[in-house]
Amino acid sequence: MSDPLDRIAAALERLAPAPAPGPDFDAAAAFVWHTAPDRLEPVAEVSRVDLALLLGIDRARDTLLANTEQFARGRAANNALLWGARGMGKSSLVKAVHATVLARGHSLTLVELGRDDLPSVPRLLAHLRAASPRRFVLFCDDLSFSADDQHYKSLKAVLDGGIEGRPANVLFYATSNRRHLMPREMIENERSTAISPSEAVEEKVSLSDRFGLWLGFHPCGQDEFLAMIEGYCAAYGLAVDAARLRAEAIEWQATRGARSGRVAWQYFTDLAGRHGLAL
Repeated sequence: MSDPLDRIAAALERLAPAPAPGPDFDAAAAFVWHTAPDRLEPVAEVSRVDLALLLGIDRARDTLLANTEQFARGRAANNALLWGARGMGKSSLVKAVHATVLARGHSLTLVELGRDDLPSVPRLLAHLRAASPRRFVLFCDDLSFSADDQHYKSLKAVLDGGIEGRPANVLFYATSNRRHLMPREMIENERSTAISPSEAVEEKVSLSDRFGLWLGFHPCGQDEFLAMIEGYCAAYGLAVDAARLRAEAIEWQATRGARSGRVAWQYFTDLAGRHGLAL
């Protein structure tokens, strides 16, 4: 008769789930990280626009493209924080730059990480580190933190800290409406209530300091707004009377109370639909 402990161990092994297979990075050029259970889901087709259609952000475009291509070539590159006005193409730029680097013949995988999944970053980095020499851009969209949010501590290890540090084959890009990733009132509250105000504030703002590149996106003027729409028309071959286009576009942005790349695209989508064009 076998030992009772052996039988118990065998029964537990049968009940335990089989280990999840490792990610197949040949399946796609982009993945989304999910938890519970941990897995990297391949994205067959990334939702993005062509880099040439992102107008009015030339400096940010050129800087991020050069940094990303350096990294894809195996050279040194910086983590990047894209911050500023909403709707000005921050996340679109990250995805468009990735597509451009791929089109130039470089191998680079984009991995999207949700803000709420930041505590799982060490487990994700273990997968990516093991896949070296493949190179990855880890992308977190709309990143920000509230007063009682401790997720920012998990992110520090990705950028610089931790005993292992960031894997050499991983770069981190984030977008945010806030330059320091936290609301001003949160920083001011820390300054006014802490025993050591400077130390309390320093802990919070040091996170954004760990990004080597800060790329600012600012609200566009009317000329830039109209140029974006004209660029969309040219790219999709839509011919519209210039005076009518200008009048409609200005009326559209007035009803929205804002000018941005997103508003320009929304107007162009409406215009294209009225002219029977599928985007």
